[in-house]
Amino acid sequence: MTMSIIHRITGGALYFGTLLVAAWLIAASSSQAAFDWINWAFGSWLGRLILFGYTWALMHHMLGGLRHLVWDTGAGLEKHTASRIAWATLAGSIVLTLLIWIAGYMARGAL
Repeated sequence: MTMSIIHRITGGALYFGTLLVAAWLIAASSSQAAFDWINWAFGSWLGRLILFGYTWALMHHMLGGLRHLVWDTGAGLEKHTASRIAWATLAGSIVLTLLIWIAGYMARGAL
């Protein structure tokens, strides 16, 4: 039940995060000043925290969707198995988020 609620919350968070991606694309297509400002905002500690949360929401929602896809086949519906898959979804989303951010910092030469 908890994972279902979190799946819905991350879906809502993805809506907000997609607006941020759209704002970045609009700034990139409008002017250098707008692009510099949004890059500054996303590069601040608060901006990075929001982007980190967006990344986690994206990974968690994706893995939750895959979990539901497996359930649609009729597999993994037993209580014990469903609980294990739920914990795997949570752990997987954290690991994937960290790997994405590490790869991003490595690509920028910051690590």
